[in-house]
Amino acid sequence: MLRFVRYGWSLALFQALLLVMAPAASAREALVVAFGDSLTAGYGLKAQESFPAQLEAALRRSGQAVRVHNAGVSGDTSSAGRGRLGWVLAGLKAKPDLVILELGANDMLRGQKPALTRSNLEALLIDLKRRKIPVLLAGMKASYNLDRAYRAEFDGLYPALAKKHGVRFYPFFMEGVAGNRGLLIADQMHPNPKGVAVIVKRILPSVKAALPR
Repeated sequence: MLRFVRYGWSLALFQALLLVMAPAASAREALVVAFGDSLTAGYGLKAQESFPAQLEAALRRSGQAVRVHNAGVSGDTSSAGRGRLGWVLAGLKAKPDLVILELGANDMLRGQKPALTRSNLEALLIDLKRRKIPVLLAGMKASYNLDRAYRAEFDGLYPALAKKHGVRFYPFFMEGVAGNRGLLIADQMHPNPKGVAVIVKRILPSVKAALPR
């Protein structure tokens, strides 16, 4: 009888612990790091209008507990991004569940060789894979005022890298926004808040699919 009572108390205690632990486990937020240049950082916008902020809001509206960390730096090239990835990740309190990698536009605007962009992005992908961090690679497209050979090499490096390294791929970060004057700030290069909303709406399914279940 005494053994049965002890068993009963043990079972009750175990069940109580499960009830206490369940809310904590279900309340854990996933961490997404938006790692990129001014398009990610939110150049010319308020903090709440930026891509990371609007993406986080969209994910939460869909019922997902996700925090999106803004690791965008205006003016960043792929070389600069490669140089700072380590200390960005070291400064986080948790390992990211996903990194959205958006770099290369400034390389193209500066006329850097696509081979350099490819090398830097590949190094970033290798580093993230080594750390076992999933990646969503956001592609870029070269400006039409550049020669055809450059555009072909630059545009093609993103899908080629995604295929080679087996990461999820979103073909063009500025899809539906580039060239649309009503969705850009005065410089006609960076998205305004409405433009960011279009980007978020289009990329959201890819982000959801890339997040661990």
